[in-house]
Amino acid sequence: MSSESVKNFSSLETPGYVGFANLPNQVHRKSVKKGFEFTLMVVGESGLGKSTLVTSLFLTDLYPERLIPGAMEKMQQTVRLEPSTVEIEERGVKLRLTVVDTPGYGDAIDNRDSFNEIIGYINQQFERFLKDESGLNRKNIMDNRVHCCFYFISPFGHGLKPLDIEFMKKLHNKVNIVPVIAKADVLTKKEMQKLKKTVLEEIAKNGIRIYSLPECDSDEDEEYKEQVRQLKQAVPFAVCGANTELEVKGRKVKGRLYPWGVVEVENPEHCDFIKLRTMLITHMQDLQEITQQVHYENYRSERLAKEGPVPKKNGVEDTSAPISEKDKILQEKEAELKRMQEMIAAMQAKMQQTK
Repeated sequence: MSSESVKNFSSLETPGYVGFANLPNQVHRKSVKKGFEFTLMVVGESGLGKSTLVTSLFLTDLYPERLIPGAMEKMQQTVRLEPSTVEIEERGVKLRLTVVDTPGYGDAIDNRDSFNEIIGYINQQFERFLKDESGLNRKNIMDNRVHCCFYFISPFGHGLKPLDIEFMKKLHNKVNIVPVIAKADVLTKKEMQKLKKTVLEEIAKNGIRIYSLPECDSDEDEEYKEQVRQLKQAVPFAVCGANTELEVKGRKVKGRLYPWGVVEVENPEHCDFIKLRTMLITHMQDLQEITQQVHYENYRSERLAKEGPVPKKNGVEDTSAPISEKDKILQEKEAELKRMQEMIAAMQAKMQQTK
């Protein structure tokens, strides 16, 4: 480049600083324009306040009105998956939130097959993403994979039930599990600390991997490090939800009114609701990255390994052998590419004739 061109380039009027340090701003603008997608699954027995908690977390009613089944219907019904999607916008940032509820889980007499529907749903979203990723329209892939699972634990027992242990063991390789102790307002602080300790011991004893918050870098500020430390200490999160506004000492709060006083949902002294919401919001990107890099890649590698290599006969590909799903996708892409090349060639030939 000549000195004259360098001079002309440097004399260009550009607003603000121009350099590689602007790259994060470019990524930010692009991400905000595109919006974000996040899928949360809530699993637990009926009556633990799952719907109320989710509504309190996102200040949005994600659940349509539905009939509450009777005791006999509960014992006979199977697990159903009910995804609800809502668009949330805050300060220009758009979030497409999907909450997958699992009514019927743990309500039957025989719960041995309670996980099948849930595992099937998670695998189905992985399979859909794999096909979209292998298709032609990769720019507009919609990510419906389950990024996080709130697993609700009953406060009325002495720890995890066999069903809780079995569920988490079957799903900890497929989704980020966050254990949540429901209805924290029914226990004293001492009882809650004892239950938390018991739950963590049983999780470790059974080799269950739950979502672990990432370690802080050395250059992080002290306030953020303290926040992460408090969030780690709060696991499993003891929460209670409420959508009713009450007046306490001249201020309006969301909580539950009892004869002995008011339980404030957003008071850290009363429950871990604020900590759970902070964990979900501040580590949403990390949950998505683990889903992509760990859980989805595990599924993808197992899925492609099952298909096996292309069958061969006498050293060449055996065309009479059944075609795998992966080969079908590749053939479709090749056929589409060939068709586009033929169209371009025809257009070029037509343009030559008109000259």
